[in-house]
Amino acid sequence: MTDLIEAKTADLVGEALAWAVAKAEGLDVHVAKPHYGAPTRVFVYYRGEATERCERYNPHENWVLGGPLKTKHQIGDGPVRGGWTAYPSRSNEPTDWLIGPTPLVAICRAIITKVNGSAMQVPKELMPGSLVEPCCLLKSA
Repeated sequence: MTDLIEAKTADLVGEALAWAVAKAEGLDVHVAKPHYGAPTRVFVYYRGEATERCERYNPHENWVLGGPLKTKHQIGDGPVRGGWTAYPSRSNEPTDWLIGPTPLVAICRAIITKVNGSAMQVPKELMPGSLVEPCCLLKSA
């Protein structure tokens, strides 16, 4: 089991942000340790009646994954000086507006805020400067 630490939603970046979105979406999320020069990455398992696949999950940088989430969660967004802002449809309170360097980062932060609030538990190894232990590519029992 991986160690979890509390992080502010507005501070989540990279793989920690992807992991938090996957959890907010209720997906079966796993962390792949670095190997063959690839960094720590987030994957999710998709299971059907006869198939199972483990795929990279990066809605913070892939519109194919992040775009539909914007519509599903009714997230508003727009440019601001030096970045992008996004906000959950449940509130137009400026305190709920999330800022990001790209639209997808801001949208992902708004989704997490809408579902889980302003802070969430994330794997310690996904936070910047942490070492990695867990693995996704080896199927768990």
